[in-house]
Amino acid sequence: MPMTPLERLRRHAVARNFFAPTTLPRAIAKLGFVQADPIRAPARAQDLTLRQRVADYRAGDLERRYPKLPIEEDFFVNYGFVPRALHQLMHPRTPRSVWPKARWKQAHAVLEFVHERGVVHPRDVDDEFAHGKTTNWLGGSSNASTQLLDGMHYRGLLRVARREGGIRLYAARELTPPPADPRAAHDALIDTIVAKYAPLPFATLGQLLSHLGSGVPQWRGERGAALSRARARLAHERIDGVDWYWPDGERLKRGEPEDRVRLLAPFDPLVWDRRRFELFWGWAYRFEAYTPAPKRQLGYYALPLLWRDEVIGWANSSLADGRLSTDFGYVAGRAPREAAFRRELEAEVERLRTFLVPR
Repeated sequence: MPMTPLERLRRHAVARNFFAPTTLPRAIAKLGFVQADPIRAPARAQDLTLRQRVADYRAGDLERRYPKLPIEEDFFVNYGFVPRALHQLMHPRTPRSVWPKARWKQAHAVLEFVHERGVVHPRDVDDEFAHGKTTNWLGGSSNASTQLLDGMHYRGLLRVARREGGIRLYAARELTPPPADPRAAHDALIDTIVAKYAPLPFATLGQLLSHLGSGVPQWRGERGAALSRARARLAHERIDGVDWYWPDGERLKRGEPEDRVRLLAPFDPLVWDRRRFELFWGWAYRFEAYTPAPKRQLGYYALPLLWRDEVIGWANSSLADGRLSTDFGYVAGRAPREAAFRRELEAEVERLRTFLVPR
């Protein structure tokens, strides 16, 4: 039976999303942005994303190799890791919240301290300046020094030099001059978004441009014009009343999908857009880590289960005493009966187990 236009687009989305495994720097450059999340169940989202695209990748490789890679931690459409060239396009950043003079006085004192030390741990700053405690965005108590360092990082005064035990250590950042052509820089950022998440429904394209407003708050007022330019230059097609967009000149991939099972990160580019997910696969995937346990339907950290070009279910995995435990759920109520599926599911669980073993 011939594929429908939407099925053809879905197959293209899957095929373009999983390029041949490559090196870590090349994978990050190709993705353009890797979203980060601190939850480890059984590994952090950034590691689960990269394991599908980097040859012989192990959990924690990104954090271990970060200091020597041409990448930065920063906010793009979400918080994560970006190539340094893209990072520079977003700066100098003009936050919406204006610091009072007293806050800037603290920041300049800390910046001088960082210049003297080279790389600092937040507790070093707290010990030196004793900024006290403050209320964080969750309503709890945090060190005021940590909040100040976060703000300095966002404003481009500091960069993340490396992490220790998941905690960010900071170094001074060289200031970036404004782009010679702000409109071209804005368009380049949008093209990076489209290249990663395409094909995109128009509503998702608009949503991502709104998210980008946190990465480049200085251009929030340019969102409408930037969206119009993007629509004019991108390839597009209207399917079942939905306008879809992807990079200009990109031909839709054809051919049969790969006989392969993949357990995906909740923020993998293929499943990040829940709107597109439901259009492609006809069911609702939800990230439920912050949902009260009695209300969860899929599990604390359910990993979407991709078989060929269909997301047919999910898995919850945990690692205890070196042993991997994985429970599966299926939209149809049961697993496919094909021998090929059983074989490939076992292979994917083994790949996940190997990925979790430290080097």
